[in-house]
Amino acid sequence: MLQKRSSGLLLHITSLPSAHGIGDLGPEAYRFADQLTEAKQSYWQILPLSPIEEGLGNSPYSSASAFAGNILMISMERLAEERMLDAADILSTPKLPRGKVDYAAVRKFKEPLLDKAFDRFFFEAADRHAYQAFCHEHAYWLEDYALFEALTRHTGIYDWSQWPEPIRDRTAAGLAGYRDKLSAEIERVKFRQWLFLKQWFELKAYCLQKGIQFVGDLPIYLNYHSADVWSHPRVFKLDGKHKAFVVSGVPPDYFSETGQLWGNPVYNWDYLKETGYEWWLRRVSYNIHLFNLVRFDHFIGLVAFWEVDAKEKTAINGRWVDVPTEDFFATMFRHHPHLPIIAEDLGIVTPAVRNFMRDNGFPGMKVLLFAFGDDMPHNPYSVHNHVEHCIAYTGTHDNNTTRGWYSKDADAATRQRVADYLGQSVNEKNIAWQLIRLTMQSVAKVTIFPVQDVLGLDEKARVNVPGKADENWAWRLQPGQFDDGSVQRLAELTQLYGRE
Repeated sequence: MLQKRSSGLLLHITSLPSAHGIGDLGPEAYRFADQLTEAKQSYWQILPLSPIEEGLGNSPYSSASAFAGNILMISMERLAEERMLDAADILSTPKLPRGKVDYAAVRKFKEPLLDKAFDRFFFEAADRHAYQAFCHEHAYWLEDYALFEALTRHTGIYDWSQWPEPIRDRTAAGLAGYRDKLSAEIERVKFRQWLFLKQWFELKAYCLQKGIQFVGDLPIYLNYHSADVWSHPRVFKLDGKHKAFVVSGVPPDYFSETGQLWGNPVYNWDYLKETGYEWWLRRVSYNIHLFNLVRFDHFIGLVAFWEVDAKEKTAINGRWVDVPTEDFFATMFRHHPHLPIIAEDLGIVTPAVRNFMRDNGFPGMKVLLFAFGDDMPHNPYSVHNHVEHCIAYTGTHDNNTTRGWYSKDADAATRQRVADYLGQSVNEKNIAWQLIRLTMQSVAKVTIFPVQDVLGLDEKARVNVPGKADENWAWRLQPGQFDDGSVQRLAELTQLYGRE
């Protein structure tokens, strides 16, 4: 799958600069694509495009849909260009932070404009063929998602298991009645999803013209409060009251004595197998359509998963449950002979996972920040132990920035090992580029770097601290921060190590 030596950058869409408080699919996204070309990069890696919820910390990994997109990424400039908004609409932006996302303020600003675009489109647009075609093509997920969102707003009840029985249990009469009653709101949700995907595929096409491929991200689990769990309850392990009786997590390990209790519903793999994995097949096919490569988050969960009784307070008393992995992927391969998958194989990885990845040609990840422990000579993340068929990173969205790691997280012994490995003195000002250069030298076919490392930014530019409830996912690139000097320096290094 990874045919040649190449390189790319990691920057989520919401982290782009913009005039409207959050990175979006507008002018700055196209400008960044141009800069990637100038820097001789081949990949743009992003995080999930999923809808987010303020009550869940705005994490793109905690979503109400496996298919829908984050409407806050819709570009107001693009809507004005298509005359769905007036120029004055996008000039009257309230004062919003430039270096971080204030999600509540952005939503308060953007949603009324999306409503205005909706009204103008339906009352003034002469040709709605493209929108109608979109609704038909995506009906398999869009109908349920739009109704789910409309019902959540209409009932005011977040826990769908507490909805009136006709819609909780999805009776034909109940669904038909509410579809009729909430038809305007349902149409509004569909329209917003059309705008999002329209702008996404326009950006993707532009990037492909420039030789840039998108690396997307597929979270393995969904929230209980999601259109998918509500509309496909048999796909998940739910009891007679529509509640998850077992939930997801990871067992105790070196980093946590009690493990991690994630709390998502886990999959009913017996039922999935009976149905030919139809739901998963649609999800995989959809993501392959969205992206050029797809990173499968928590890949081990497709081989075996840690299942915990929903009444437990920690993940200690769980158990490993096997997945029909061979049969599942055989089905995927029948529909997609060349699955463009990157396996997120960080953390707990069993020999069974390693063997399956090797046998099926799925590349894994090597993160350089994990390389400098006292086991460095034999550490699989050390550059001298890399393999060709992998993607090498300095760090990921879950890590500190390289500079932040060196100055705040690494102890004196670790910093000395870094210096010994590089064969020269290192400090917090040059560490990021030193590790970028080292990663570029790897035999790994692909290297990807967070933009924060290219800019040598400290811990204040960190995107996510796992386990922290708030203040994540907010960092943004400042206008002009990724400048010509950074682009040129990256281009020279990329060319030097044969990755252009």
